Amino acid sequence: MSSETKNRYSDADLEEFRVLIEDKIQKAKADLELLKSAYMNDGNNGTDDTAPTFKAFEEGSETMSKEANTQLALRQEKFIRDLKNALVRIENKTYGVCRVTGKLINKKRLFLVPHATLSIEAKNMQK
Repeated sequence: MSSETKNRYSDADLEEFRVLIEDKIQKAKADLELLKSAYMNDGNNGTDDTAPTFKAFEEGSETMSKEANTQLALRQEKFIRDLKNALVRIENKTYGVCRVTGKLINKKRLFLVPHATLSIEAKNMQK
């Protein structure tokens, strides 16, 4: 029986994915903390005594980097949510099943994108 015709991954496979996802969640949380601490930083890089034009440039750059950090933090929070949802699917034994085709998502795809809910076939249909 090929993996395409089975309707779910084995418990051993699910456990392997659970470990992978929990590891990714820990790393993502650490990255999020770094982003948040960078955002909370007052941005004082010791430019108070330099030319006013440099200071204006520095403030503009600081605003842009705060916006970029905010965007990155929001994406990171969504990534963590998606990974946690994947853990729920593992508990329900529905992990790795394409929500459109009902077929198993290729294992290689899940190792690269462990929160995937669509097979490549279904993803290509959306284009």
